[in-house]
Amino acid sequence: MGFARTCSVALVGVEGVLVEVQADLEPGVAAFTLVGLPDKSLTESRDRVRAAVVNSGSEWPQKKLTVGLSPASVPKAGSGFDLAVASAVLGAAERIDPRVLADIVMIGELGLDGRVRPVRGILPAVLAAADAGYTQVVVPECAAAEAALVPGVSVLGVRSLRQLIAVLADEPVPEEEPDAHGRPDPLLAGLRMPGTGSATGMHSAGAAQHDQGHDLADVVGQTSARTAVEVAAAGGHHLFLEGPPGAGKTMLAERLPAVLPRLTRQDSLQVTAVHSVAGLLPPGKPLIDVAPYCAPHHSATMQSLVGGGPGVARPGAVSLAHRGVLFLDEAPEFHTQTLDALRQPLESGHVVIARSAGVVRFPARFLMVLAANPCPCGRFSQRDSLCDCPPSAIRRYQSRLSGPLLDRVDLRVEVDPVTRAQLSDPGARGESTATVADRVREARQRAAARLAGTPWATNSEVPGRELRSRFHAVAGAMDEAERNLERGVLTARGIDRVLRVAWTVADLLGHDRPDAGDVALALQLRTGVPRGVPMAIGALA
Repeated sequence: MGFARTCSVALVGVEGVLVEVQADLEPGVAAFTLVGLPDKSLTESRDRVRAAVVNSGSEWPQKKLTVGLSPASVPKAGSGFDLAVASAVLGAAERIDPRVLADIVMIGELGLDGRVRPVRGILPAVLAAADAGYTQVVVPECAAAEAALVPGVSVLGVRSLRQLIAVLADEPVPEEEPDAHGRPDPLLAGLRMPGTGSATGMHSAGAAQHDQGHDLADVVGQTSARTAVEVAAAGGHHLFLEGPPGAGKTMLAERLPAVLPRLTRQDSLQVTAVHSVAGLLPPGKPLIDVAPYCAPHHSATMQSLVGGGPGVARPGAVSLAHRGVLFLDEAPEFHTQTLDALRQPLESGHVVIARSAGVVRFPARFLMVLAANPCPCGRFSQRDSLCDCPPSAIRRYQSRLSGPLLDRVDLRVEVDPVTRAQLSDPGARGESTATVADRVREARQRAAARLAGTPWATNSEVPGRELRSRFHAVAGAMDEAERNLERGVLTARGIDRVLRVAWTVADLLGHDRPDAGDVALALQLRTGVPRGVPMAIGALA
């Protein structure tokens, strides 16, 4: 009788659970039994592993073989257990020393010819292995850079099962023949999920948009909207842009990620883990260090937006935009229930998806930008009468954005049409992305110094009770906001959000505490009612 064990990782959302893969050989009729709540793709690994072992030059044991995945109560899904199953079987057959396998975590799919293919979720799997105390990990060669992001873990990247057997058996490592020159590496296909590319709006372009020539200086006029974008980036506040088609709403949203600071190391690992699980991690870039940008189409379903789907729950757009920007263009065209599903992650910063097999939690701390036309035809305005929509159609169109959702949006700005004079005037162009990004970075640093020792990183994350008890404005600065609360213009949540925005304005202007001018600008950005203060941050500084 032969027995061997090694380890792999089962992913539950973006969290990993260590799974011990055990192989037992007993005399009897040759059979292969796999137990431990495997799914369909894992059950099929029996044939993949058998073919891979034989085609790698090793002998398949002709005995009764039982492979167990422990803990048996955790559902296992995916093909990432192939490498661990094959190694455990070879250890039970004494082709590999079983003692060598016991302290190694193995992640990878096997082809029938023995090649090791990558799987999604390498980074969260290795993070789970490190948290469990393991220091040695075996992954596919093309995913070794992603696994190496985890400190304190020795990563071995292998291209085939033959190479792994040689390393573990202390034999000369064979060289694998490269694929034909000029053809893409077929092993990289496992790193991406079909139907998820840059054309879908579910990508991590982030600040790379700026590298492609997207600059805030391209936006003509729109002083109020540019100020709102700067404040949103500095404090992580949600933004609602309303205006006619062609006014520049999409241009502003596309340039927002480049204004955001680069991600910290911890945030980079979180964002990379989500994109790795979703199959959106681009080959050759194992670490995402810029703010992601997701712009789903208005026909997106609730599952694609907040996560879920049949079978194993997948992260949605709100999780793919974690620590970045979620842009919902033509927001009233989204299904009402889909938009209202955003209310919980906007407050909590995460999404909880309940299934019969368990509960999955995905991070979702994003900056939401809503863009909408004033009416179905887009020409409704208080200044002229170009709109042909009846009042009932306008009310019905605007009511698609519910009050509770808009109450969670800190900044609401009307984007005016650009005039001919502004287009032809070189002086109508505003500051560049680099100038605004520098101010945003300094404001973030001031906020980080003030919030040091707390679990919050930006002003938008500070709870209302902490704002009222620990972070006070200048005496009398909130008087006008409190009068708006009494008149019903602001809700209790709204006045807390005004104070958050006022702190962000104070950070941008270098004030120690928000004064009456900072609060007035925050009220103007919140309600859209002029308060007699300049809208340009540069003019106030």
